[in-house]
Amino acid sequence: MNLNATLFGQIIAMCVFVWFCWKYIWPPIITALDERRAKIAEGLAASDEAAKALDAANLEAQGITTAARSQATEIIEQGNQRGSQILSEAKEEAIAERERQVSAAEAEIQQSANHAREALRTSVATLAVMGAEKLISKEIDPKTHEQLLEKLIAEI
Repeated sequence: MNLNATLFGQIIAMCVFVWFCWKYIWPPIITALDERRAKIAEGLAASDEAAKALDAANLEAQGITTAARSQATEIIEQGNQRGSQILSEAKEEAIAERERQVSAAEAEIQQSANHAREALRTSVATLAVMGAEKLISKEIDPKTHEQLLEKLIAEI
């Protein structure tokens, strides 16, 4: 193999080309690659942080949802208790009203009975007076007296 000037010229040109690339072309490419690598690393870190934040937000949302459900259950239970309380109060008021009406009816019945007794007394007194008048106006015969008393008892 013969080494000639062309080969040496190509070697020198190649060395100049490598030096030129090493000095002027390679540093901006390396800088751009490093910047790109840093941006990708930042993006991955931000993605990991966002995933962690999403997990934390999901846990917090589950906690809030659980708290809201328990509060809703508590409110429903309080509503049911209040409904039962209102129902029992209404029953008590109805029982009190019924007792008041029963006592008023009993008082009215008692008053009517007293009125009827008074009317009966008046009638009995009238009949007694009429019977006495009949006894006095007739002879006092034991049979007649007995018959008049039986008649008076039958009328009463």
